[in-house]
Amino acid sequence: MCTKKLNAEASYDFSSNDPFPYPRYTDDWFNSHGTRCAGEVAAARDNGICGVGVAYDSKIAGIRMLDQPYMTDLIEANSMGHEPHKIHIYSASWGPTDDGKTVDGPRNATMRAIVQGVNEGRNGLGNIYVWASGDGGEEDDCNCDGYAASMWTISINSAINDGQNAHYDESCSSTLASTFSNGAKDPNTGVATTDLYGKCTTTHSGTSAAAPEAAGVFALALEANPQLTWRDIQHLTVLTSKRNSLFDAKNRFHWTMNGVGLEFNHLFGFGVLDAGAMVTLSKQWHAVPPRYHCEAGELTQPQAIIMGRSLFWEIKTDACKGTDTEVNYLEHVQAVISANASRRGDLELFLTSPMGTKSMILSRRANDDDHRDGFTKWPFMTTHSWGEYPQGTWKLEARFNSPQTRHGSLLEWSLVLHGTKEAPYRTLHPSSPHSKLAIVKKAHEDKKMK
Repeated sequence: MCTKKLNAEASYDFSSNDPFPYPRYTDDWFNSHGTRCAGEVAAARDNGICGVGVAYDSKIAGIRMLDQPYMTDLIEANSMGHEPHKIHIYSASWGPTDDGKTVDGPRNATMRAIVQGVNEGRNGLGNIYVWASGDGGEEDDCNCDGYAASMWTISINSAINDGQNAHYDESCSSTLASTFSNGAKDPNTGVATTDLYGKCTTTHSGTSAAAPEAAGVFALALEANPQLTWRDIQHLTVLTSKRNSLFDAKNRFHWTMNGVGLEFNHLFGFGVLDAGAMVTLSKQWHAVPPRYHCEAGELTQPQAIIMGRSLFWEIKTDACKGTDTEVNYLEHVQAVISANASRRGDLELFLTSPMGTKSMILSRRANDDDHRDGFTKWPFMTTHSWGEYPQGTWKLEARFNSPQTRHGSLLEWSLVLHGTKEAPYRTLHPSSPHSKLAIVKKAHEDKKMK
C-alpha cells in the first residue's frame, strides 16, 4: 500500500515504543495480518498491484501491539485509546484464544479506554470499534469473548460468497452483521489485498478479513455524513444489512423476526452489510436520541439446574419508567450472570424478551471442560431485541445439553437494558414502504397508538 495512505501522525508501535509500526518480517509471513487488513480498507484505487480498498480515499493508522512475547492491559489500553480524535475507526481482528474453552475479555484499563473512546473520541461523536467475531467455529461461542460481545464494539461475522457460513464462524447473539470473506468452490480463495514485500494475496480470509471490510463500509458512511455518532453507525448497520441468500449450512440457525419486524440470524446478525444502502441512508440521517442504561432487576437466590429439565428465571420490569434512565426502545440487552456447572461447556442459556424474541446467549461448547470457575458476573449480550419495547417479563432459561449427567446452579442474574426513551427513527422518511426502516417505524407508531 502506498505511503500516502498512511497517517503517520496517528501511528505507533507499542511493542517497540516508537512511532514506526513496521511488521517484523519472518520466513512464514506470520506478521502479514495487519498489512492485509489495512489493504482491505484503504488500498489505493488503480494501484496496478492488487485489489482496491473498500474506502480507498481513507487513510490508515498503523498500531503494532500483538507481536511480542507478552501482552499487558496497559499496552491494550494505550492501543485502544491512541489518538482518538485522529483515528475514527479502530478495526480489531484479534481477541482471546479461539479454542472453544476460553472465557476472557478486556481488563479494566482496556475497557475504560474503549468506553472513553465511544464517549469522547472523534470530538464527542465517539470512536467506532469494529471487532471480528472469532474463528473458533461451531464449537465456540463469541459471547464468551468479552471484546466481540461488548456493546461498545460492532461484532462482525463472515460468510462465503454463496451465502453459507464459513466453517470457522463462531455464532452468538452479540453479532451485529456480516461480510463476505471466502469463496465457495475453492475455500483457499479469499479476499484480494495487500501483502508484505509489496505483494498481493488472494487468500486472506476468516473473520479477520470480515471485520476490515466492515470498517471500510463504516468509513464510507462517515465520508457521506461525518456527524454520525458511534451509535448512529450501529443503528445504520441494523437497518441496512440484508438477509440476501445467507443461510446456515448445517440448518441449525434460522432467520427469525423480532417483535418490531427486524429479521436476525444467530450466525449472521441482521445480515450482510450493504455499503450502498448505508451511504444512502447516512446522507439523510438524523442523530438518534440519547441513550440510557436501565438496571431492570436482579435475582440473587441460587437455584439448581437439574439434568433433563430447564430452569426458568423471570424478571418483570417497567424499564425504569418515570426515572431519568427510562428505556422504551431497545438497543443492547445484557444478562449479567453468575453460574457454575460440573462441565461448563454443556451449559446453554436463553433469554426471551417480553415481545417473545428468544436469544441463545450461550451455546454448547464441546471443548470447555471447566468445572471450577463457571461464570462470575459475565455480561452475556444480545442485539436480537433491537427496537423492541422492554416493559414486561423477561425470561432466562438454563439447561444442560449433554448425553452425560451434569449438575450446576444459577447463582445470580441481573438484567440491564440499553436504549432510548424517545423513538429513534421518528425524523426519518423511508425510501420504500418495505424497507426495514419503514417496518420498524410502523411497529413503533402502532405501539404508540395502542
